[in-house]
Amino acid sequence: MDEKRKMLSVTDFRKMKKEGSKIAMVTAYDYPAAKLSEKAGADMLLVGDSLGMVVLGYESTIPVTIEDMLHHTKAVTRGAPNTFVVTDMPFLSYHGNIDTTMKNAARLMQEGLCRALKLEGGAEIASTVSALVKAGIPIVGHIGLTPQAVHQLGGYRVQGKDTAQAEKLLSDAVSLEQAGAFAVVLEMVPEELAQWISSRISIPTIGIGAGRYCDGQVLVYHDLLQYASPLKPKFVKSYAELGQHVTEAVHSYVTEVKAGQFPAEEHVFHLNETVSADLKHKLK
Repeated sequence: MDEKRKMLSVTDFRKMKKEGSKIAMVTAYDYPAAKLSEKAGADMLLVGDSLGMVVLGYESTIPVTIEDMLHHTKAVTRGAPNTFVVTDMPFLSYHGNIDTTMKNAARLMQEGLCRALKLEGGAEIASTVSALVKAGIPIVGHIGLTPQAVHQLGGYRVQGKDTAQAEKLLSDAVSLEQAGAFAVVLEMVPEELAQWISSRISIPTIGIGAGRYCDGQVLVYHDLLQYASPLKPKFVKSYAELGQHVTEAVHSYVTEVKAGQFPAEEHVFHLNETVSADLKHKLK
C-alpha cells in the first residue's frame, strides 16, 4: 500500500491488458472512501451514478444529476489525488445535441477534475464517444446491464444470454473500441461471453458480475465492505461487515448517552480554580 505512487494512465491500462496484469477498480463516492481506496492500492476509481442508490437513497440511478456527479467527483478527486478517477455521465446528460453533451462533459472534467468519463450504451452512442474522444476526453464504455436503461431492460437481469444478444454485445464492444474508448465495463453478462468479448478487443474490459476472464474487476466500496449497501447481488464478495460494526457502535453510544455514561470525566473540560471562583462570586 503506497500513498505516493505514480498515477496510472490510459497507456498504462492498455499495457496491463497486453501483459495480462489485472486492473482493480473501486467505485467510490466521497473523500474518505477515495482516500482509503487509494491507500489500499486501487488502480482506478469510479464515481458511479450508482451513488443515487447507495448514498442518496433513490430506487435507481435515473434521478442523479450533473450537479450530484460534480459534488461527489470533487470529493473523490480530493481524496485520491494520485489515482485515475473516472466519472459517470448521468441519465440523459449525453443523449441530446452534441453541444449540450460537450458542456456537461466539460463541467465534469474541469470542475470535478476527473481523468475520464464513463457512458452507458453501445453502437448507438459511438458517434458521441468519438466526438468526446476527439475533444481530448478519455472515455470508458459500459455495456451489458446498463442501469440507466433498467426500465427498458425490464429490471436488473443478466444480459447476453441468447445468441442474438451476445452478438449484439460483442458488436457494441467493437463499436466503442473503434470510437476511441480506452476501456469498457461489462456488467452482468455470462462469463463465457465476457471472455469472448475480452479476447476480441484490444482495450481492457472491466467486469462487474461478468466472471473471471475480464481484464479487470470493479466493485462498489459499500458493497465490498457491506456498509449499509442497499443490495447484495450474487457477483458481490464482501471483504468486511462494516455495517454491523457501525450499527453496534452507534447503539452503544445511544445507550451510554441515555444512561448518563457519556460523556465521562475524561471527555470534559474544566475551568481553572481562579476563574471558577470568580464566576461563582459574580453569580451570587
